[in-house]
Amino acid sequence: MLDTLAGSRIRLRHIHCFVAVAQERSIGKAAERLRLTQPAVSKTLAELEDILGARLFERGRSGAQLTREGELFLSRAIAVREALEAALSVVGSVATPTETLRIGALPTLAPDLLPPALQALRRQRPETRVLVRTGTNTALLEMLKAGTLDFALGRMAEPADTAGLAFELLYVEPLVLVTRPGHPLATSADVSLTDVLRYPLLVSVRGTTPRHNAESLLQARGLRLPDNCTETLSVSVGRLLVKQSDTVWFVSAGAVRDDLEAGLLAALRVPTEGTEEPVGLLHRSEAELSGTARVCMNIVRQLAEHRRAMR
Repeated sequence: MLDTLAGSRIRLRHIHCFVAVAQERSIGKAAERLRLTQPAVSKTLAELEDILGARLFERGRSGAQLTREGELFLSRAIAVREALEAALSVVGSVATPTETLRIGALPTLAPDLLPPALQALRRQRPETRVLVRTGTNTALLEMLKAGTLDFALGRMAEPADTAGLAFELLYVEPLVLVTRPGHPLATSADVSLTDVLRYPLLVSVRGTTPRHNAESLLQARGLRLPDNCTETLSVSVGRLLVKQSDTVWFVSAGAVRDDLEAGLLAALRVPTEGTEEPVGLLHRSEAELSGTARVCMNIVRQLAEHRRAMR
């Protein structure tokens, strides 16, 4: 029968309920998504935990957090759900007319690789609906583990944070310090970090690799970021702020590559050796990637190879 897993007391409603709570991290939000009451969702989870003999979530003020057992079960539960969806897709009466590709990307990587990649994908798979999510590297890793993304453009993380995920290196990318072309420092051949600190600074938010690298660059020279920095993950906000003021932006090179090549922004002549960071493709190790996901990832690989050849 389609509504049961052979040889098990676990039913598909248990799987759907568990995955929804894991992805939403909230019983209330999962209930809204499933169009069920919260007591119904709680009861279904309790049934599943009783069947498995393990606690899958820790409930608290921060929501429903997966336990170690829950994380292990999640990858299997997503695989079951995806297998069912794949089986149903071959049945004409229930087939989904449009495939959805879910891509995650860091805000600083998305402007560099995604626009040309999506244009090429559109030519090869014009029927595909594409959903792009941006966020911090930590958020992308969590979305991948929860099965809400097919793959992501992100950065290498600690092994403990990437359990169940595969990372494929594309290239390494340094920080650059950029300003508007008419900035007082833009035409100087000898710019020091002490000079830079005399101007308003724009940096990435705390907890991100670009922010860590900016701080390390300054610390290596006995300096520190001032307390009045502007912090954002938004590349669009950063571009406009820098173009309209004397702000100096510590940013990953790929995020502003087009603007630098077009002369809309200027890179200061400040050495940034040691700020290089690995950029790559991330996906769930045991997930069966769709044909469209594989096509898009190959496009990204080709673009990254071109980027490396241009350096």
